[in-house]
Amino acid sequence: MRTILAKVAKPASVAALAIAALAVAPVAGAAPAAPEAGATITAADINPAAGTFTTVPEGDLAIQGAGDGTPAGAVQWFKNHAGSTAYQGLCEKAVENAYGTTGVWASANAHWNGASPKHTTGTPPKGSFVYWNISQWGHVGIADGSGGIYASSIGGKIGHASSVHYFNNYRGWTPAAVPHR
Repeated sequence: MRTILAKVAKPASVAALAIAALAVAPVAGAAPAAPEAGATITAADINPAAGTFTTVPEGDLAIQGAGDGTPAGAVQWFKNHAGSTAYQGLCEKAVENAYGTTGVWASANAHWNGASPKHTTGTPPKGSFVYWNISQWGHVGIADGSGGIYASSIGGKIGHASSVHYFNNYRGWTPAAVPHR
């Protein structure tokens, strides 16, 4: 009886793991999931007079892995992903991935509401989280330490803006740290 169970249990376990993996892993080459309603940043949310932005052509991307949990690693993650459209409408996921994690906060608004201490003045230090009160879910990026930011939705892609006021309705910033509750 034990031999029969062993022959049946192992293939059943492998099949269950394969099904679970398909349920949570994206299919290679598939388009990213569509952002939720209200997550779209429109032209009304952008203040082009506040500074310049840059993106990298798709062919010049050097995508590497998630950040190493440091402020410098988070900034480097954004530099490595500059020009990518994979995080449109997923700004919170981008900043979490930049710190090597994911799934901590449901949105930029939730991150702002749950993180502390909050600062509304001064230049955000390198790797700090910067927030805007735009769209239903808010918006978040990572400070470059010189008054600018890295974020999704800059020119429709991950990019760099020279001012935290690139987006309208700047809220402020919270210190650089691996996102946690």
